[in-house]
Amino acid sequence: MNIRRSNVAFLLVTVLAFCSCTKAGLGGEASIAAFPKHHEQPIPGCYVYIKYDAKEFPGTDISIYDDFQIAEEEPGQDPHVHFGGLKNGEYYLYGVGFDSSINAEVTGGIPIEIKEKRSEIDILLPVTE
Repeated sequence: MNIRRSNVAFLLVTVLAFCSCTKAGLGGEASIAAFPKHHEQPIPGCYVYIKYDAKEFPGTDISIYDDFQIAEEEPGQDPHVHFGGLKNGEYYLYGVGFDSSINAEVTGGIPIEIKEKRSEIDILLPVTE
């Protein structure tokens, strides 16, 4: 009888542990605002791609990313993108833009971890030639 109770307890703990783990992605209350910059210069029109549940650079193939936004200016703010409704977890942002001051394409990326359910993260997205 004790073995059966131990098995039931183990199964219950395993199920609860599995259910409490959530993957990064949509369905949460957190948000990320990313400001693409090249040597401190804002990059308007920069395409910013997001990959859910990624700690490392997923690569330059934009088809594998989960969503994208185009950096736009708002009154009093540098060009940026906003990803909302995110769950806690790991994300990777990848930016592709054009720096008119050097007449060249600029790219770059950065990993982000959301740890708090209702966090609002403002982050500099460094891009380079």
